[in-house]
Amino acid sequence: MPRFETQKSPMAPYHIRQYQDSDHKSVVDVFTKGMEEHIPSTFRHMLMLPRTLLLLLGVSLALVLVSGSWLLAVVCIFFLFLLLRFLAGQPWKEYVATCLRTDMADITKSYLNAHGSFWVAESGDQVVGIVAALPVKEPPSGRKQLQLFHLSVSSQHRGQGIAKALVRTVLQFARGQGYTDVVLETSIIQQGAMTLYLGMGFQKTGQRFLTMFWRLMGIRTIQLKYPFPSA
Repeated sequence: MPRFETQKSPMAPYHIRQYQDSDHKSVVDVFTKGMEEHIPSTFRHMLMLPRTLLLLLGVSLALVLVSGSWLLAVVCIFFLFLLLRFLAGQPWKEYVATCLRTDMADITKSYLNAHGSFWVAESGDQVVGIVAALPVKEPPSGRKQLQLFHLSVSSQHRGQGIAKALVRTVLQFARGQGYTDVVLETSIIQQGAMTLYLGMGFQKTGQRFLTMFWRLMGIRTIQLKYPFPSA
């Protein structure tokens, strides 16, 4: 398999290289923390939904009318907030758990030995960013597509262009392997990622709800594509 690696530059505080088995613990840490960072944004999104506001207001008024106690209403609203916070975290935690049981359990087997690849961004001998890619098994007729997965950069190392460099590494790999498109999915919660992809030339191609929970919460998954001009 060709080895695509960005050489370390004197101007850059990081370099990108292909994944090694010794990176596994660090990669899992970056991935897990990156996914869990979306929980507060999901919670805020849920709180701003009209149905959530109506629920909180309706429960408060009902308790006051039935019991005559504002204190009881406040306590109930507090526990409803805790419940919503718990619900906001569950899909992300379940996603992480599923990945750690499947593709992330053996990254070499899942990516490097499956005609894809997995890269890490390293800074000071520490893994600070990750990205993966795999061929799309059933692409549209006449297309050869590579799917990007698991882009994540540790919070302490953002603002250095690492995420953009990781995406460029995937695009370079795809172009070199003769792919016509790079595709990916992200969610409306991941606004930073969405801005990055659109700014790099990706195009929205569709949207869907991954689960019934996401549908109830109004959280869409956005499908994006980067078509190579020569394709």
